[in-house]
Amino acid sequence: MANEVLMFFRSKRKTAQDIYISDPIDTDKEGNSLTLMDIVADEDNILDNLDLKIKSEKLHKFIETHLDEREKTIVLMRYGLCGYLPMTQREVAKKLGISRSYVSRIEKKALCTLKKQFVREGI
Repeated sequence: MANEVLMFFRSKRKTAQDIYISDPIDTDKEGNSLTLMDIVADEDNILDNLDLKIKSEKLHKFIETHLDEREKTIVLMRYGLCGYLPMTQREVAKKLGISRSYVSRIEKKALCTLKKQFVREGI
């Protein structure tokens, strides 16, 4: 796709016309026009998705390696990770048989630990 973009710009430069980001530069498999904006948006989306995937993998690694079992359980339940549905602090407290304020303290400590790991790794 990048070659098509370069070819388009080269051909436009030869004719000395203005180039707009909304100009059609190619067509997709169904024959729909593709603009430079479509291609740039797709590449940005790919990079965003890749970045999110990398950070998600790091988060799961940090949860496994830096949190104790209770912290891990609370974070997974609160944020709906690893197959859990997101739960309120009150729901987590009831399920674990502890107070909501204790859930809050454990969650805060766990999130601080995870944040430190992300900062330490420069993420």
